Amino acid sequence: MRRRTFLAALPAAAIAGPAMAQSQLFSGANPNLNRPDVRGGDRVAGASFASRSAAWGINGAAATAHPLATQAAIDMLRKGGSAADAAIAANAVLGLVEPIACGIGGDCYVMLWDPKTRQVMGLNGSGRSPKGLSLETVRARSKDGKIPSWGAVTVSVPGAVDAWREMHERYGKLKWSELFAPAIDHAEQGHPITQNVAFYLASSYRRFTNPASGVEEVENFKAVWAPTGKTPVEGEIFKNPRLGRTYRLIAEGGGRAFYEGEIAATIEAYFKRIGGWMTKADLAANRAVWTRVHKTGYRGVEVCALGDNTQGLATLQLLNILERFDVKAMGFQSAQAIHHAVEAKRLAYEDRARFYADQDFYKSPIEWLISKDYAAERAKLIRPDKILTPIYPGQAPSRGDTTYFTTADKDGMMVSIIQSNYRGMGSGLSPDGLGFMFQDRGELFALTDGHPNIYAPGKRPFQTIIPGFALREGQPWLSFGVMGGDMQPQGQAQIISNMVDFGLGVQEAGDAPRWHHGGSSEPTGIGAEDMTVLDLESGVPLQTRKDLEALGWTLKTERGGYGGYQAIERWPGRYAAATEMRKDGVALAY
Repeated sequence: MRRRTFLAALPAAAIAGPAMAQSQLFSGANPNLNRPDVRGGDRVAGASFASRSAAWGINGAAATAHPLATQAAIDMLRKGGSAADAAIAANAVLGLVEPIACGIGGDCYVMLWDPKTRQVMGLNGSGRSPKGLSLETVRARSKDGKIPSWGAVTVSVPGAVDAWREMHERYGKLKWSELFAPAIDHAEQGHPITQNVAFYLASSYRRFTNPASGVEEVENFKAVWAPTGKTPVEGEIFKNPRLGRTYRLIAEGGGRAFYEGEIAATIEAYFKRIGGWMTKADLAANRAVWTRVHKTGYRGVEVCALGDNTQGLATLQLLNILERFDVKAMGFQSAQAIHHAVEAKRLAYEDRARFYADQDFYKSPIEWLISKDYAAERAKLIRPDKILTPIYPGQAPSRGDTTYFTTADKDGMMVSIIQSNYRGMGSGLSPDGLGFMFQDRGELFALTDGHPNIYAPGKRPFQTIIPGFALREGQPWLSFGVMGGDMQPQGQAQIISNMVDFGLGVQEAGDAPRWHHGGSSEPTGIGAEDMTVLDLESGVPLQTRKDLEALGWTLKTERGGYGGYQAIERWPGRYAAATEMRKDGVALAY
């Protein structure tokens, strides 16, 4: 039975009833949902804390933050498509079903194992600020030296669709139009809203409709995601025919159809109507670029990262420092292992705040930052018995929410891809009739004169989104990522350490309790806050908590904020795919 016929045959109560019941869950009416004293069931094999085992297959694999996106990727692989085809199809679906994290109004970065050239390729799909938006105007729209979190002043050109085009032209096997069929079908016929998406849609509604938000126009947002005056709850069927039509224009017109023609004209007219700055010329000038992949060794594993205007180098810096210590001997989830990792993060993030920016405008001392010699100098600053204070960036020698997903195919191609609107649903702005949200990446520019990341027209803002990739003996080993703003390098380092130092499997490494440290100086020019505060998930052992407090850490346990993880691990002749127990994702292999 076709999906449309099946849904039509269901009684209305069968569709509406579960959603109505679930709405009570979000109101806190069910006391059984918040029981920190209750743990999950016991597994007969694998780690005691693991949520599930990895998904194994020999022909291909996909891991995304939503079941429908993973299914779309697997469908493309079964049709004979490449991992690149599968990734694009998954991303298109995610833009529909997970709008609280991604969409065609945002940017995209890729690391990809090319089995023909036998190297990791990097693709930068980030857009630039509008040419007609001056630094003076941005400063006038800012407060206390910080660019607003929402509204037109934060919007930079969306780069995702051109990254898809570039990836498909080089690595695609299926027709471009085929890749959008699943997303168009779900947009037009409808799909059930998942738990995390329902939660964050409601949060976005409260944020954007708050008069203090500064968002110039919210009626388009409400028309798409809250047409009845409220956002859909878990299990409720949701349609977005506006986005379905936009996808059809892209599917039929090619990747450049987003940047030229009807879509671009609509975007320009929208910003003119609300007093924004983006033009057709800004959109037409956008191009994704293949870029250099940087690498560092960590105990026999070669970890890869993108530089450019991302925070990818922080992962390499953090691991370089951590490699100077015998983390394995400290013990899994021990206070010393966490303490040393957090201190390495704090040191790396001061450099992140000082040196990371668009390389077209500022040449960061990348080779020095990721060198082993520099890491050795920084590692000497870490004390095992106390927190380092104060903390500064190194002296160079002269001279936000996100979706991550990964795919792999029978030919050995592995795609590590991350895509985002930045803060959840982005700027709060949705163009007339197109059904997607614009990103608010421009918030991450600095306004301080002389800062490498200072705002300029036509400049790419500092980016938090980073894909992850690692090699063993020159062979592809792990395509992975951890979503969530400044959590991403911290999370990537924890995954690598869990697998390399402590021998965890690809699923167990993601299920293990995580730490998150905030408060570091920011690339926006904002200085450090209280850097002794450390967030720990509830699964971190009690003795570890006591030992960390004895070292001077102020501990917090917050639900959320620890990222979302997907990964594919390559073994000889097979793949193991893992997904995130903290999200709504699914990993499949065949």
